[in-house]
Amino acid sequence: MSPTGVLLLSSLALFEVKHFVCDFVLQTAYLYRNKGIYGHRAGFIHAGLHALGSLPAILLIGGAPGLIAVLLVGEFLVHYHVDWLKLYIDHRYRLRIDRSAYWIVFGLDQLLHQATYIVMLALLAQAAHL
Repeated sequence: MSPTGVLLLSSLALFEVKHFVCDFVLQTAYLYRNKGIYGHRAGFIHAGLHALGSLPAILLIGGAPGLIAVLLVGEFLVHYHVDWLKLYIDHRYRLRIDRSAYWIVFGLDQLLHQATYIVMLALLAQAAHL
């Protein structure tokens, strides 16, 4: 595999580990219960953990400080709103884990987060001329 391929896959692996840690290991009952309330600080804390946790994956490829700041703010905003929307839909339609619609919404939430990492990697790769 080319050095560029190794670099991109390594960065993606860091995003994946970060996502697991922030969404599953560091997710507290307080964060989960309240991040679905628009404007609640729990959502800001959770999205902030994700943005900061992305820094190692971003710095592995590198980039101008302005681009890094845009990526971190962009991830914060996307993550916050995707999570809020997932919980809004769950509550609005009373989705529970025994309904297939719950799992579809959960899967879409996860897919959108993964798509965010792909976009971030593409922007970093383009800026680094990889």
